[in-house]
Amino acid sequence: MTLALSIRNRRWIRITSGRWQRRGIFLLGGIAVGAAAVALAQLADLAQIAFALVLSKSRYASLVVTPFGFALSVFLTKRFFPNTQGSGIPQAIAARHLTDQKARGQLVSLRIAIGKIILTLFGLLCGASVGREGPTVQVGASIMFALGRFSPRRQPGLILAGAAAGVAAAFNTPLAGIVFGIEEMSRAFETRTSSLIISAVIAAGLTSLALMGNYAYFGSSAMGLRNGTDWLAIPACGVVGGLAGGLFSRIVITMARGFANPVGRAIKRYSLGFALICGLAVAICGLVSGDTIYGTGYSQVKSALENGAPLPADFGILKFLATTFASISGIPGGIFSPSLAVGAGIGSNMASLFHGAPLAAIMLLGMVSYFAGVVQAPITAFVIVTEMTDNHTMVVPLMAAAMIAYATSRLVCEEGIYHALAQGFIARATLNPNDEGA
Repeated sequence: MTLALSIRNRRWIRITSGRWQRRGIFLLGGIAVGAAAVALAQLADLAQIAFALVLSKSRYASLVVTPFGFALSVFLTKRFFPNTQGSGIPQAIAARHLTDQKARGQLVSLRIAIGKIILTLFGLLCGASVGREGPTVQVGASIMFALGRFSPRRQPGLILAGAAAGVAAAFNTPLAGIVFGIEEMSRAFETRTSSLIISAVIAAGLTSLALMGNYAYFGSSAMGLRNGTDWLAIPACGVVGGLAGGLFSRIVITMARGFANPVGRAIKRYSLGFALICGLAVAICGLVSGDTIYGTGYSQVKSALENGAPLPADFGILKFLATTFASISGIPGGIFSPSLAVGAGIGSNMASLFHGAPLAAIMLLGMVSYFAGVVQAPITAFVIVTEMTDNHTMVVPLMAAAMIAYATSRLVCEEGIYHALAQGFIARATLNPNDEGA
C-alpha cells in the first residue's frame, strides 16, 4: 500500500513537473519573441530614417543604392543565410509539417533568426518595399524551436506559438496573433496546445507593452460608414482588392516555382543580376512616386488615416509594383505592411467613387480587402485591421469585405501564398535532406 502510494506520488510529481516545464518554455519563449519583435521594430524605423537621409542628399541615389543593395542581399542570403528569403512565414509553416529535426533546423534556427533580422534591416536600408512583421514570425518560430530542440515531439506546437507570438508583438494585436496561428499557421484549432500558445502570445504582448507602451499600430480611427451608397463600397473594395491581392499572390507563387524555359533558367542562374534588375525597378517606382513607396509604407498610411487626407492617386499601383519586385527578387522581407499600404492606396482611389463618404473608412475596406486577397485568410485580415486601427464600428463591414475579397482572390489564385510557398520548402527538404539551401 505504502509502495503503491509512493509510486503514484512520484508519477504525479513527474507529470506536474513536465507540465510546468512546458509552460515555462512557452512563457520564456514568448518573452524572448516580444523583445526580439520590439528590437526589430525600432531598428527597422532607424533603417528607413537612414535611407531617407540618403535620399535627402540626392533623390537619384536610389538608382545605385537600391539595385546593388538587392544584389548584395541575395548574395548574402545564398552564401551565409539560406532559407531566409522572402517573408519567412512559409518557412515556419513548412517547419511545422516536417518531421526531420535537421530539416526543421534549416528553416527555423537561431542562425536563421539572426540572418533574417540583419538582412530585413539591410533591405529597408536600401529602400526595399518590404515589411518586418513576416520576418518577426520566422524569428519567433526560430526562437521557440531553439528552446524546444531537446523535445522534438513538442516542436510543432512551439513553432506555432512562436509564429503567433511574433504577429501579436509586431502589431500589438494579441487577438490577431491567436487567430493567425489557428487560421494561417495550423489551419486547425489544436486543443492540446491552445492554452500554451495563448500563454506565449500573452507573454510576447506584455513584453511589447512593457517596452513600447500601449498603442494602436495605425493610430485610432473611429470613422464608420454612413447609410446609403457608402455601403456599396464594401463589395466594390472587396472585388477590386481581392482581384489585386490574388494577382500579386499568383505572380509571386509562379516566380517562386520557376519557369521550365530559357527565361526561367536564366533567372535562376543569374539570380544576382535578376535581383539588381528588380532593385532598379523599385528605385524607378520610388522616383515616380515622389519617394513615397520605399520601405513598409507605415508612415504614409498612418498619416492618411489620422488626417483624413487621400493618398496620391498613383500610390496604390506603384506600391503594388515595388512590393512585387521586392518579393520576387529573393531578398528577405515581409509583405504584411506593404500589403496594407497597397490596400490603403486602393481604398483611397475607390473613395473618389463615393462622394462624401468617410475617406478613412473606405481606406480600411481597401486594406482588409487587398490583405485578405493576398493571404487568403479573411478572419486574420479583418481582426488584424480592426485591432491595429482600434476601430470597432467597422467590424461588420470589414468582415464582409474580407470574405468577398477572399472569394474573389481565389478566382485568380487558387491557393494562399504562404501555404503554396511552404510546399516548395517542404518538397526541397524532402528531396534534398542534406542540402543547406533546402
